[in-house]
Amino acid sequence: MLVTKHVLAVASSTHATPYYLIRGAHPGPVMIITSGVHGNETASMAAAQKLADDCMAGRQTIQRGLLIIIPRVNQKAYEKRIRGNPDLNRTFPRRVSGKGKHPLASAVFRIAREYGPDWWIDLHEANGLSQLSSRVLGQTLITNPGSRAVPVCKRIIGQMNRSIANRDRHFNLKQHELPGSARTAAARLLQARSVTVETCWSLKRSVRIKYQTRIVRHFLWEAGFV
Repeated sequence: MLVTKHVLAVASSTHATPYYLIRGAHPGPVMIITSGVHGNETASMAAAQKLADDCMAGRQTIQRGLLIIIPRVNQKAYEKRIRGNPDLNRTFPRRVSGKGKHPLASAVFRIAREYGPDWWIDLHEANGLSQLSSRVLGQTLITNPGSRAVPVCKRIIGQMNRSIANRDRHFNLKQHELPGSARTAAARLLQARSVTVETCWSLKRSVRIKYQTRIVRHFLWEAGFV
């Protein structure tokens, strides 16, 4: 396994943010993991950074394929602990020949086009518990309608929910398109199996990090990286 650290190429140094390439010893799929598209969703960023750190330290092994991790996409928003204005998750390309409406979205998608991901996992956090209200996004996996990721999402949700004693904290599957989001851009333009992971803000930060970390590891196993 080879781990290298890079800096996202953007026009402004204020948007500079690191990313990691983790290459397994054997050929395999390509997965992108993004987090920090919204700068105030700190638990998801911590989970992504933990995975990168674990790979660098040898605590996590990627046996095959290429894993790309961008832990803090919106570094400028993260420094202020704000969602970001404009909302970066509305600025990703909407057409095959189109560009992102924000330099960060363009830079991230440029990497994606270069490596051609089979999977794109975008880590987020949201208000509310979806077990208590279908109108909120906390504790959900979200993918586009008809996505090839649906069976995998259902299996991971089943595994997660069996390990969570409090049923209010169980995860649900949601299927909808969000034009301009990383998830929908990846599905439409790259034909990737793309999933948004949402944990609930009202839970303890350590619990949210734990859930995010477990879900990512489930996806790595399902996709054949480990």
